[in-house]
Amino acid sequence: MRVIALVCLVGYSTIAVLFLGSAVVLVVFAAIQLWNGAAPWATQGLNVRFESVLEAIAMLTIAVAAMELGQTVLEEEVHREVNVSAPTRVRRFLSRFLIVVVVAMSVETLVTAFRFSREDPSRLPEVAMIGFAAAALLVAWGLFVRLNSTAEKLEPEAMERTKQEDKKVERKNTA
Repeated sequence: MRVIALVCLVGYSTIAVLFLGSAVVLVVFAAIQLWNGAAPWATQGLNVRFESVLEAIAMLTIAVAAMELGQTVLEEEVHREVNVSAPTRVRRFLSRFLIVVVVAMSVETLVTAFRFSREDPSRLPEVAMIGFAAAALLVAWGLFVRLNSTAEKLEPEAMERTKQEDKKVERKNTA
């Protein structure tokens, strides 16, 4: 059993590092893209430069999502002493994940709407579907949290353990 736990710990740690590494690479790519779009000596037209800035925003959005997912995996799976099977922990993990996904989809909707409104307005309904999907995820997440609020009341000891672990993880992160 210890071997399996060690393999899971190494696996989760590797995944977290890869998420964080991907985020750093995307930030570098976004900085290069933004530099190309903002360069005052550039010979491209404003539309091309505008597209470069929008691409940088899209890359940064995905970088934020990757970074948040890496941090979530690191905090919830590596630093925690209690297994994620507890209902309280599952709700927290799922909530953190859905927040990242909804924000990323919302920003991507905005960026893509700007792009297609200039390039190909006939594709705006496709963009709207991304926005509707983000809204549906937000509503579903809210419903999930609402319906599971009674479970929080049924397991106050799990919530207290979670709060105590939060304090430990915060101390580790600030040290």
